[in-house]
Amino acid sequence: MPYIGNTSPSRFVSNRAASVYSGDGSTTAFTLEQAVVQDEDILVSVDGVVQEPSVAYAVSNGTTLTFTAAPSSNAGNNIFVYYLASQVGTVGHPSNQALSATTGTFTGAFTSLGIDDNADATAITISSDENVGIGTASPTNFGGTNLHVNHATTYASSLFQSNARTIQILCSDANGVQSIGTRSNHPLDITTNDNAKIKITADGEVTMPSQPAFLVRPASDQNNIVVGSAVTIAFGTEVFDQNADFTSNTFTAPVTGKYQLSTSLRLNNVDSAANFYRLELITSNRTYYGLIDPDFGQDAAYWTMTVSVLADMDASDTAIVKVTQGSGTAQTDIDSNLVYSYYSGYLVA
Repeated sequence: MPYIGNTSPSRFVSNRAASVYSGDGSTTAFTLEQAVVQDEDILVSVDGVVQEPSVAYAVSNGTTLTFTAAPSSNAGNNIFVYYLASQVGTVGHPSNQALSATTGTFTGAFTSLGIDDNADATAITISSDENVGIGTASPTNFGGTNLHVNHATTYASSLFQSNARTIQILCSDANGVQSIGTRSNHPLDITTNDNAKIKITADGEVTMPSQPAFLVRPASDQNNIVVGSAVTIAFGTEVFDQNADFTSNTFTAPVTGKYQLSTSLRLNNVDSAANFYRLELITSNRTYYGLIDPDFGQDAAYWTMTVSVLADMDASDTAIVKVTQGSGTAQTDIDSNLVYSYYSGYLVA
């Protein structure tokens, strides 16, 4: 028949108005014929006396009515339950729609495609300033690091695992030692700019591929060095130059530190008439000398001079090698054989 108004529902739900039970003086739990959500959703009367919700009775699991004290025995029905509200069903969220909420908290175990949460306390917190805390409800940004991992125990560690390889960051062991390393039998690389700078083998050997270290020698003999002025030694052949810090006969310190520098020169045809030969290892901060007086009574076929020093150098400081013949004849040669003439250095500390 015609009507004015909204379309009527396609189906209706019929709710029970009341249930009646008989007490026996010992039974306290009764099953409701209709599910409710809370104690106040029903009105309960025993022997004509209305009972107080949550005091005289309580409802659990939606359908279990439990009295604080067993209702009295009666030949007929003496317990009346009137349904004021009822639970008629549950709502399932559509699987193809996003779940959006501004407030509220999930409780109990939670499982999704990528998360299985069975924690009994807050385990992960994302703060309003987008710091992520694991094991802390107040994640702190440490020098730009947005991940804050906290362990409640005194001796704790974090593990990062890929396949069977595991990196462990140990905050403190039983002796108070802080450490980082692998728990598996694999090497460990410490990198900068995606390049390994410190390499530790599975057996514990440590190498530093970019640690400044060099060894050079003259490419050829320097013959008849001039007299009376310092002559720069032309170290034209690199045996190795690990960090590419040696060029144009000069070592340049890449960082401030202490450098072990050593040089050895073999002088051939040494002039005994010269008043001195001086080997000079010249750095930006100071010069280190090796000195001989060649008054041998006759010219020497050869003589080896050396200088070795632990030098303090600042970043970009330089170090070169020179030799000076004080007087006499320009007849002395610098031997280029590596076993006699070389210049080496490396960063110590």
